[in-house]
Amino acid sequence: MSQIIRTEHRLRNAAQRILSKLALKATAISFAAIAFCSAAAPSADAQLFDLSAYKGKVVYLDFWASWCGPCKQSFPWLNELAARYGASGLAVVAVNVDHDRYLADTFLHEHRPHFSVVFDPGGAVASQYAVKAMPTSMIIGRDGQVRTAHSGFFENQETQYLADVRAALDEKAP
Repeated sequence: MSQIIRTEHRLRNAAQRILSKLALKATAISFAAIAFCSAAAPSADAQLFDLSAYKGKVVYLDFWASWCGPCKQSFPWLNELAARYGASGLAVVAVNVDHDRYLADTFLHEHRPHFSVVFDPGGAVASQYAVKAMPTSMIIGRDGQVRTAHSGFFENQETQYLADVRAALDEKAP
């Protein structure tokens, strides 16, 4: 039985590495001005969110949905990440892809994020980053280039996620 569990774990890790490499190749973009609606903005007068405003910072960009179980697990970790590394130049930005704003707002009320949240109901931003699964996260370096990407949120991978964030923060600003 334990051999089956180890094999399953190895297969899951291999699949995660493959998905991350595919996402990274598909998202080799820079800080182009990408505009989308802010979750804090009223629907009637949506404000533009410009990723280029984060130039010079490391951005942890997380795509999520209210129905996503791993997304619920990731939000406390994202809060901790933002609190711990915000002063070091990390900006956490979570992009919601729900079509129903009420579902997103209910999720946000329950999980109380302490980082930027934006609303992308049409999926324009998710398409720009070739997002295929929830959650999908990318670490964008200070120069605007995607450093790493991963699909899913696995508590046993938090150490690796954190190492990726630290490596990006340790890079010199362009």
